[in-house]
Amino acid sequence: MEQRNEPILSVRDLSVSYGSIKALQGVSLELRRGEIVALIGPNGAGKTTVMETVLGVNTPDTGSVVFEGRDCTGLPVDKNVRNGMTLAPEGRGVFASMSVLDNLLLGAHHETKGADKKLGFVFDAFPVLGERKNQNAGTLSGGERQMLSIARALMSTPRIIMVDEPSMGLAPMVVNTIFKILVNLNKEGYAIFLAEQNVYKALKCAHRAYVLEAGRVVAQGRAEDLLNDPAIREAYLGA
Repeated sequence: MEQRNEPILSVRDLSVSYGSIKALQGVSLELRRGEIVALIGPNGAGKTTVMETVLGVNTPDTGSVVFEGRDCTGLPVDKNVRNGMTLAPEGRGVFASMSVLDNLLLGAHHETKGADKKLGFVFDAFPVLGERKNQNAGTLSGGERQMLSIARALMSTPRIIMVDEPSMGLAPMVVNTIFKILVNLNKEGYAIFLAEQNVYKALKCAHRAYVLEAGRVVAQGRAEDLLNDPAIREAYLGA
């Protein structure tokens, strides 16, 4: 794993509006190399907006996104993906009528060279996808579709993997499996930016975390410290 002292992603004073609605207001955060950073908060806090804006889906009103020392604010999504970012979206976002294999190959569409090697890595990490590579993605379980979403993101050879709400709608045992996969990918050297409503699971696997409420960062720190913070426990863990 790379040293966790050099930021690979820096977001500074990011504000985003949807019409008259202020979705983000002055959000600043960073992700260091070899790190898992969690973005936690209630539904509607703006977590997805942060990730989509970093990737280039949204154009910010103010602020900047710097990736590997280069300003990528406002760059189109395909450019950011080519540069090493990827997003496994909320709700899995797989193409149900396409096979598992074709979904994976779509993740490598901008760089097909070495696709066989990437598939080998993905099938080692997600054996069930190798077993079902010829099935249509729509026949997979919710947990398997989440795995496919993450695996497809890996096919783009990213250096940052953003994962949006991976536990949504999944059974607890499946959630445990997904989070183990994320931890193992981090051990392989991937920097992971995780948005998650399951605050306990997110803080248990992350190195650091940011708490987002109503589009603003209201707390940040080491994940372990936030997990033991009485205010965080009362607000999000019911303790």
